Amino acid sequence: MSFKINHLHLKSPDTRKTVDFYVNYCGAKVLRETTTANGRKSFRVNLHGVELNVTDFLEEQRLAQFYGLEHIAIDAENYESEVAKIKGAGIKILEERVLPDGRHVCFFEGPEGVRLEFLQMR
Repeated sequence: MSFKINHLHLKSPDTRKTVDFYVNYCGAKVLRETTTANGRKSFRVNLHGVELNVTDFLEEQRLAQFYGLEHIAIDAENYESEVAKIKGAGIKILEERVLPDGRHVCFFEGPEGVRLEFLQMR
């Protein structure tokens, strides 16, 4: 049996704001925008090969729902300029450190408290 990731699902009370964050600060691309029957916007986004579904709570879902996701790690070719960009935008930096192999990493906060990580590429 083989598996591959289909998507990560982010739930947000403001889907447009969440998608704009990933597009503007993480280089994501919007693949699809849908308006649900109740007028809410939902999105399918490509984040460097990982697809994200961004929705509000789903009325049809019975399983408990919450906003956010633990963290998403993103390789950053231009690490220094990308970190400077998010710092300049006032985005909350959670931690910066150097890995044992000498690469730098920066954890920062996205919408709904999702932790994001930029990793310096080799």
